[in-house]
Amino acid sequence: MMGQLSSGQERLFYSFNLEDHIPANHLLRSIDRCLDLSDLRHYLADFYCPIGRPSIDPELTIRMLIVGYCYGIRSERRLCEEAHLNLAYRWFCRLSLEDEVPNHSTFSKNRHGRFRDSESPQVVAASTV
Repeated sequence: MMGQLSSGQERLFYSFNLEDHIPANHLLRSIDRCLDLSDLRHYLADFYCPIGRPSIDPELTIRMLIVGYCYGIRSERRLCEEAHLNLAYRWFCRLSLEDEVPNHSTFSKNRHGRFRDSESPQVVAASTV
């Protein structure tokens, strides 16, 4: 008897937990265990203007860059696309299924402009020790 795929688009509400879908031995879980970015906002506060639109969260930026470095994603455009699609990347970046991934051009502008004169790489390196 031939099976038929039922339409899965009818449900309005889902109970979904990203934590349950990331394997215990996943590379990003191992990194997350030893990564503490709690002081990052303090170190980078001087690089942000107190007025205007809110920027991309610096922790999200650093987490996305770590994903890019670990998986060889060199393009900011592709990194943002992959973070949108990949559940493990979303989990590591602390994004829910409903959260928007930053626009690639905004992400690139923050990465190349805002953190150029900061010590954010040293902060990240110190937070993993």
